[in-house]
Amino acid sequence: MRLLIFGMGYASRAIAARLEPHGWRVVGTTRDGRGGTIAFADHDRIRFEAGQATAILSSVPPDADGDPVLREYRDLLDRPTLAYLSSTGVYGDAGGGWVDESAPIEGRRQNRNDADAAWLALGARVFRLPGIYGPGRSPLDRVAGGEAHRVDSPGQVFSRVHVADIADGVARGLSGPAGAYNLSDDLPAPQNDVVVHAARLLGLEPPPFVPLETLSPMARAFYGENRRVANGRAKRVLGWRPAYPDYRFGLRALSATTSPASASSAPPPASGDQR
Repeated sequence: MRLLIFGMGYASRAIAARLEPHGWRVVGTTRDGRGGTIAFADHDRIRFEAGQATAILSSVPPDADGDPVLREYRDLLDRPTLAYLSSTGVYGDAGGGWVDESAPIEGRRQNRNDADAAWLALGARVFRLPGIYGPGRSPLDRVAGGEAHRVDSPGQVFSRVHVADIADGVARGLSGPAGAYNLSDDLPAPQNDVVVHAARLLGLEPPPFVPLETLSPMARAFYGENRRVANGRAKRVLGWRPAYPDYRFGLRALSATTSPASASSAPPPASGDQR
């Protein structure tokens, strides 16, 4: 069993770590080929690996011109098992209501919507992910490093998912039927509640509130969407259950290895585009 991953970023590395003990050989790309990965522009090597692969997964987000993987390597995507890490942002604003995989695709980023639809049309397993957190990349780290804040946005809720639960969902999905799957925890919650809980676990005062209008345009657009993400299809079809069913379970597990001192020296999280 051989997996080629386009975009060896934070979630993809967790997926590789989940699969390799079970006999999978995993190779992946990054933009510059660092850390034993393949450079995204190394067409010869990627063509070789794609020819050997039993499955191909992409976590590369679209850019201004569309999906880079579909643009550069569309002719290689004839494997029987394809997978794509998408975003629950494709659902757009639901006014705080629940969305499942049957909800309309009308997110504010048209390129993301188009990429999601294109991978589905190829017969891929498309995993739609909300806010991702995990070791070295969680509200605990932001609170401990003095980078967190609370936003004055009453009634706003978000869904999130632990990176280990993404890895388990994808591992199960590779042998499941094609289609879209939401991988999210069971408890959508206000981000302010999550930040306060993280501060409590660290024995720190919660960070201050900031007005919504002081955020960047991108952050304001993010807070302009309000939805709860349902995960029932992944549970029914894949037999998946989140090991961290809400942020309290996830942050409690992470808090044992997070402190203000350790967070201040932690490396920054990987960027979103890990071709």
